[in-house]
Amino acid sequence: MQSEQLQARLRAVELGKEVVGVVGLGYVGIPVAVAFARYFPVIAYDINPKRVEELARGIDPTKSVTNEDLQAVYARIRWTTNPEFLRQCSVILVTVPTPVTPERLPDLSALLQATQTVGQNLQKDRQPVIVYESTVYPGCTHDVLIPRLEEVSHLKACEDFHVGYSPERLNPGDPYHRFETITKVVSACDSNTRTFLRHLYGKVIDAPIHEAPSVEVAEAAKVLENTQRDLNIALINEMTMICYRLGINIYDVLDAAATKWNFHRYVPGLVGGHCVGVDPYYLAYRAYELGYTPSVILAGRRVNEDMPYFCVWRIGRTLLERWGRPLQKARILVCGVTFKENINDTRNSLAFTMIRALSEMGATIDAMDPFVARPPQNLPIHDWYTFPEVPQHAYDVVVITVAHEPFRQWGLSFFAQRIQRDGGLLLDMKGIYRTEARSLDTTVHYETL
Repeated sequence: MQSEQLQARLRAVELGKEVVGVVGLGYVGIPVAVAFARYFPVIAYDINPKRVEELARGIDPTKSVTNEDLQAVYARIRWTTNPEFLRQCSVILVTVPTPVTPERLPDLSALLQATQTVGQNLQKDRQPVIVYESTVYPGCTHDVLIPRLEEVSHLKACEDFHVGYSPERLNPGDPYHRFETITKVVSACDSNTRTFLRHLYGKVIDAPIHEAPSVEVAEAAKVLENTQRDLNIALINEMTMICYRLGINIYDVLDAAATKWNFHRYVPGLVGGHCVGVDPYYLAYRAYELGYTPSVILAGRRVNEDMPYFCVWRIGRTLLERWGRPLQKARILVCGVTFKENINDTRNSLAFTMIRALSEMGATIDAMDPFVARPPQNLPIHDWYTFPEVPQHAYDVVVITVAHEPFRQWGLSFFAQRIQRDGGLLLDMKGIYRTEARSLDTTVHYETL
């Protein structure tokens, strides 16, 4: 972007005259589109007609924003499945998911499809700026995405169009860390475009804007953020497995260790979702391409992916040792199937892995979640309950996998009442009832992870 072009674009930003396109209307794209629509006209594009139709009616199926938020910007967003509307855009933000394949390799299929669509609709006279927010491995934007844009559009990057990278940092279910309140990292293929993006995002974000010196730095920062969290949780999960064998409680250990000023507290649990359980594989993939074997990163992944099977082993052992009941004949209620608390997102939920493993051992599985209307298909769940339904059976085991706020409000007694009168296991994986458990009926055996 030339200096004179930059000045003209900065004036357009201040006047709210940039037309912003958002490609991919999921958990990231919807709040991004709504935030930009407060200041700019927005073209919001997705290939899913049902999702676009719901959004056009003011309903967010992901519950990433409120209906009031959608209504407030109703006149400033065009929700569409027609990619030709992207030709009106001077800025296009790509926010499609980047999962991994069953072989744990980067799955760029949605990102490449989105890039193809964007490239087919670039208008040289608008000098469009394409910004990728999707998580990728370091080097992907320059090595894969820009060449695809040039090939499809028959235009030249940094001359006819410009490319930036600004990794998403949204935290679903968190009312405090929202798109507008999280420090935003911006990068671009040239310094003027980076300056433009600083002003563009600065118009809609209340938090600081950090300019990364290169696209590769911004790409690496994103995968590092979630890889660090994955490894920290893996350490606590592994410590949990050790403490169980020692006969001590991990939460008691955490309470003691947390009294040191520089100890960072994490809690054990199932690590799923679209970021923490995925991004390390993107970093590992790039490391392998460079001829380096990332032993620490993949060790953490192995520990966290083993956690559902550790839980199954614990459940089976407790049933057999305390009551002489085989896991094969147990009826188990799993409470919470989302990958984290207070959301309806079940992507890569390791609760499903645990359910499948328990079912393969012969147990009968019921499940409930106040945020999920129905379970995914092909999951071995016998009975499903969602709010305000109440499970009707007596269970050998009740497992609380997620610290949903409704679970906290219902209290331990709600779940203890679901257990058989002659006793059973209540496994509180997140330790949300540790204090309440001191007065628990002795026929119910309470454990945390």
